[in-house]
Amino acid sequence: MKNFAVTGVAGFVAPRHLRAIYDTGNRVVTAVDPNDSVGMLDSFGYDIRFFREIERFDRHLDKRRRSGPDERVHYVSICSPNYLHDAHARIALRNEADVICEKPLVVNPWNLDALEQLEVETGHRVYTVLQLRLHPDLVTLRERLMAAPGRRHQVQLSYVTSRGAWYDMSWKGIEAHSGGVSANVGIHFFDLLIWLFGGVRDSRVHHRDARCFSGALDLERADVQWFLSVDRHDLPFAAVPGKSATFRSITVDGADVEFSDGFTDLHRRVYEACLGGEGFGIPDARPSIELVHRIRHDHLQPSTDVHPFLVARRAR
Repeated sequence: MKNFAVTGVAGFVAPRHLRAIYDTGNRVVTAVDPNDSVGMLDSFGYDIRFFREIERFDRHLDKRRRSGPDERVHYVSICSPNYLHDAHARIALRNEADVICEKPLVVNPWNLDALEQLEVETGHRVYTVLQLRLHPDLVTLRERLMAAPGRRHQVQLSYVTSRGAWYDMSWKGIEAHSGGVSANVGIHFFDLLIWLFGGVRDSRVHHRDARCFSGALDLERADVQWFLSVDRHDLPFAAVPGKSATFRSITVDGADVEFSDGFTDLHRRVYEACLGGEGFGIPDARPSIELVHRIRHDHLQPSTDVHPFLVARRAR
């Protein structure tokens, strides 16, 4: 049984990590978050040491490290805001723990270089959560695509996930903290596209604002139009307050890629891979992180050939 610590334990994604830790036969021994709405920890143990200050959390990790191999923290699961991932990974590595970090691993790609150096110095690993690579339907799709390596594909990605006014006031609405829409809600999809269709040869951004990004990619084996938004007005149907209002679609050569099911145990599968030393590491995360950084900073390129959702947005 391995000892886990969790940062950002009061956040939205933390329960998936807590469940994955529990379901893989391990235990959470300590957690940290500046917010103290963490009563769900009782579902995973009554002896979890909780801290609101990262400094006290760091001190506790060090104390456990000095108490011997059975007491030390073996893994730190990072569920904190994106801009803190790098700092919290450093704390973990320096306390002789491996890291399992939510997406995106870092906001700025040059921070990956320092983490790679720390991996060498400490002998510990940084893993990240790229769970779409483990989705059974998407694994089957990749196998089918790889069986026809010479074919070039036409791909369209559409993802609209409604967020209310709170989003703009939270860390997610601050580009320096979240990486913007392209990183915060798009990183999994960009990683998926690169994994399916090869590296980026060119990228063009057609639209960019605080709530919506759209553009085109020239990948090794595909031409891609993509659209990402957290604005409910971009939905192809009317959003109902209090109800899930998300539209997700990927088409390849005009055919829908269906992967609505199969999400329930993906975090557990990620954890099983990391515990077995086969999780997704920094080299896996780098291409999509470099891409979203480029998308945030490239000049807009006007085009008449844009995503249909962007056409509809401009017509409103």
